[in-house]
Amino acid sequence: MLAGCTAAGTGAGTGSGAGAEGGAGRASASPAPSGTPLPGGVPTPEGTLLVADFGADTVTFVDPRRGPVGSVTVGTAPYGLALGPDGLAWVATAEGVAAVDTRARVRVALVPYTTRTGPAGTGEYRGGGMGIALSPDGSRAYVGVNVPGGRGTLEVIDTAARAVTATVPVGRRPFDVDVARDGGEVYVTGHDSFDVTVVDAGSLAARRIEVAPYGTRGGLGSWLKPHYAVVRPGDGRLLLPFEGERLAVVDPRSGSVAVEPMTADTHQHGAALTPDGRLLVVGTGAVEEGEGPSLTVRSPGGEERVYPLEGPHEDVAVSRDGRTAYVTGGYTRDGYWNGLTVVDLADGATRRLPAGTRPLGVVVL
Repeated sequence: MLAGCTAAGTGAGTGSGAGAEGGAGRASASPAPSGTPLPGGVPTPEGTLLVADFGADTVTFVDPRRGPVGSVTVGTAPYGLALGPDGLAWVATAEGVAAVDTRARVRVALVPYTTRTGPAGTGEYRGGGMGIALSPDGSRAYVGVNVPGGRGTLEVIDTAARAVTATVPVGRRPFDVDVARDGGEVYVTGHDSFDVTVVDAGSLAARRIEVAPYGTRGGLGSWLKPHYAVVRPGDGRLLLPFEGERLAVVDPRSGSVAVEPMTADTHQHGAALTPDGRLLVVGTGAVEEGEGPSLTVRSPGGEERVYPLEGPHEDVAVSRDGRTAYVTGGYTRDGYWNGLTVVDLADGATRRLPAGTRPLGVVVL
């Protein structure tokens, strides 16, 4: 089965490198316009969704019943976002990492990258931040920075100082960044290099694990590459879905990769975990053969339910009670739409909401 997204650029370029201390980036502390601040200092209600508008320069606040209720300018083509325990959302844009006070709905900083990525651009292959995650205590933000035509970097941001403190070479086009439950390791998924780079959070030493259950034939032109991962509770292994057919289970300590069967038969992107350990995986639809867009709900024991979706989607977040999934329609390729699908995880019932401009990353506030 061949489906999904290819890579731009030429040349191979995989591997890992030891952590190198970088120059500290200076944060731009001037807030961007809030757009629709709440009156009287009333905070954003809990359960509101925040989506990254990959087709614009904003993040949008979305009431899960009514749709968009406000936006904040953050920087060109925002991709991933991560929510801290203090209510700050850290947003990876083409220009830098924006810090957004989600309660007041205002940008409070923009931390520029130290990696040279060229002029801020838009679209699937643009340079700049992609995946992003926070340490458990929120003191560090880790962002995967895409360098068009070359290897990516992991930039480490001190969230109190709002500055880049270190950079680490990683794989090509770092779609996703995840952090171990104890904060001791950072995992960077390199889409175009078929790998996960494991970075020690203390020493910043890095090592590469190839993750290619279909092999690496086709190189940059292959459709069969890793996209998003989750860290499995209990044993700390990484789960990376491929094509609705294979789930790569990666032991980051030994570097071993086991493969389990999946059933959706569709190209897969975003992934998330429910509070009780179910794996949610977004199916974007087949390009050449296979099934259409879907949301897979996989139990810890491997049983799956596959709920059809209307049109391509990209990423997914889950409500705090584990009953509802929110699946963004932004999609990194053609076919995206300006909304999200709300999925009842008990029976697969869906409804669609408008949600900004090509919404990609999503978190529940």
